[in-house]
Amino acid sequence: MNKRKIINDPVYGFITIRNELIFDIINHPYFQRLRRIKQMGLAELVYPGAHHTRFHHALGAMHLMSITLDNLRTKGIEITDEEYEGALVAILLHDIGHGPFSHALEFSLLKDVHHEHLSRMIISRLNQEFDGALSLALDIFNGNCAKPFLHQLVSSQLDIDRLDYLKRDSFFSGVSEGTIGADRIIKMLDVHDNQLVVEEKGIYSIENFLSARRLMYWQVYLHKAGVSAEKMLVAIINRAKKLTRKNQADLFMSDALRFFFEREIGIEHFAEDTATLENFLELDDYDVWGAIKIWAKSEDPILSRLCTMLLKRELFRIQFSSEPITREEKERIQQKVIDTYGLKPKDVKYFFSTGQVQNNAYLSNDKKIMIVSKNGEVRDVVEAADLPNIKAMSKIVRKYYRCWPKEINL
Repeated sequence: MNKRKIINDPVYGFITIRNELIFDIINHPYFQRLRRIKQMGLAELVYPGAHHTRFHHALGAMHLMSITLDNLRTKGIEITDEEYEGALVAILLHDIGHGPFSHALEFSLLKDVHHEHLSRMIISRLNQEFDGALSLALDIFNGNCAKPFLHQLVSSQLDIDRLDYLKRDSFFSGVSEGTIGADRIIKMLDVHDNQLVVEEKGIYSIENFLSARRLMYWQVYLHKAGVSAEKMLVAIINRAKKLTRKNQADLFMSDALRFFFEREIGIEHFAEDTATLENFLELDDYDVWGAIKIWAKSEDPILSRLCTMLLKRELFRIQFSSEPITREEKERIQQKVIDTYGLKPKDVKYFFSTGQVQNNAYLSNDKKIMIVSKNGEVRDVVEAADLPNIKAMSKIVRKYYRCWPKEINL
């Protein structure tokens, strides 16, 4: 069987599958599952074109990684064929641990389990299936390899993951402000003392990259309607979980979804019971959407109302502010919701929520983007930049929100 294939990608054109190992990984059910998980969660309710998946993103990131490694080799950086393959596999599988709707349900279906932890477990399991062929990829993913820059290409503030998702999400959402010069940035990458750096002449491309990331967060990832839809989805999951665990309703759902609804699953459960990971790897967006369509006709009025509203795109009204909501204002809105829907006070949480979102385009204290000058001096991009924009983008901006059904006038 010919395993050297090409895939036509709408963002980059043809993507080459370079060897049999990568072909077999892509064909594995764990990876094929990513076809059924949307890259941007519920963003399609705001941007109709945002239907691309984690599968698309993983292939695109692998493609950019190959271009990056080829470029570093032309600059004299030693990268063995084994390291080359390991880096491709590591970036290909970096998001393999995402669950349904990507980030939207990351802490609702599970208890404080980050997708990175699950990715690590899944890569380890695949490594066993492939007789240790993924060992170097796992070391690169974990940051245990002899060449730190390979890990930085997989996970840092200027990694291949971000280069692809900004370019891809901008393309599919149609938000041109998120467009970045990924090719230019890749050409400017170099290695100094085994650390990833950017040549000084690429600093303006980095400024554009950070600015695009900041704009994409406010305009797309943290769009008001998108945040509202996610809060509704979380409320649906929490209500269904409560009904299931208290045996208050016999809700329709897949066996895999029921596994996580009947018990609180933390990271320790994945280590203690292999069935936990197996059930997780059965989950995708369709498990949740299929259940929501049935739950819209549930006898439980709260679950039924929430599901019907989300299916009809009757999203909660949401307001952002620079200050947290006051206790008096919160109690006033809660009482209005209780009176309108005839709820018990303990159930108002399903129709009213508050919280905060934050946008940090660049964190100067975490995996810094380093700029190397012509004389070999290496500095943080904030120190190297002569423009105020980058310094401003290193500050964390927080916004506070409150959301409730639109039919309730305050």
